[in-house]
Amino acid sequence: MPRLTKLAVTAASLAAVAGVAFAATTASGATSAPLNYVGMGDSYSAASGNVPPDPSAAPQCLRSTVNYPHLIAATTGAKLTDVTCGGAQTKDYFSSQYQGLAPQLDALSSKTQLITMTIGGNDSNVFIDSIVECGVAGATTAGQGSPCKDRYGSSFDNTINHTTYPSLVKTLQAVHAKAPHARVAILGYLQILPKSGGCYPQMPVASGDVPYLDDIQATLNSAVKRAAAATGTTYVDATKISQGHDACQAEGVRYVEPVIGGTNPVIVHPTALGESTLAQLTITTLHLHCRGGGPARRRADVLTCCNGGMRETCSVCGRQADPQVDGDPPLAWSAEPIGDAEGTRWVCAQCTREHVRAIEAKLDPHWW
Repeated sequence: MPRLTKLAVTAASLAAVAGVAFAATTASGATSAPLNYVGMGDSYSAASGNVPPDPSAAPQCLRSTVNYPHLIAATTGAKLTDVTCGGAQTKDYFSSQYQGLAPQLDALSSKTQLITMTIGGNDSNVFIDSIVECGVAGATTAGQGSPCKDRYGSSFDNTINHTTYPSLVKTLQAVHAKAPHARVAILGYLQILPKSGGCYPQMPVASGDVPYLDDIQATLNSAVKRAAAATGTTYVDATKISQGHDACQAEGVRYVEPVIGGTNPVIVHPTALGESTLAQLTITTLHLHCRGGGPARRRADVLTCCNGGMRETCSVCGRQADPQVDGDPPLAWSAEPIGDAEGTRWVCAQCTREHVRAIEAKLDPHWW
């Protein structure tokens, strides 16, 4: 979403892992050819900063193999072509984002059957500018007042409505024209801030500017939703499901990393848990058929009907469970039920041990 070059961050270079493609199945269980699936969009689709990195991606894209397109493909058995790239704008669908990188529309054809994306957040640099400018303004008032709203007023909303929205419509029309037989879905952006209050300085936004920035994000998601409606595209609404999982929440709960104190070097971007949530939400919104089962209609269905297609994912480090190493289910992992609609929050054995040791280190010596 926000342009990575402006965030001036880098992702660690780790050993890459290859995805595994599985045969797709129909609701009746009969094997069919896998869906031709293209994942498009910006860093919220690329899962920029999460590990492991995607070895097939251009280094500048900071794409991870735990992004929601990879999870959807593994769960449904779809054949994925992933062209997601951090920092992408709508113009990068039509022209090269980086030298040697093809326009994203080039990945589409009349044979494409499924397309997903997040896009629009980087257009005109509106969202990154709003985050940066409001962060700077918040620092000047030590988190008090509404200095950003007082200075910029409706300018960000105006740019979204008058520039970003028509660009989204144009882009989605081009996607449908290149892939006329595909189901096309565009996702809204995960909630970054709570409705009020905030968490200065983890998110260095003045308390009065928290609802102001939240309103800007609502305007952006509204533009995405309206563009979807205008072009016959399915809108996947992430707002409700990400409430209470904003960047101010604790590690293992939040879907988006804060500016200070996060685990992802690409700040204000989705965690592995956030990406997993987007995958589940997209699968259920589109009623996609899980590998080995029928269509998923609730997020809880994704793990129960997919026969292992989407593995348990550590909400801290993003590692997916390996049945050969961790067991099936992974008995040494910590599991916390978070409601029928949400499923289970998992923490791998290593992160669990590190968390326990961190607690032990804070205990007074008399406990020992």
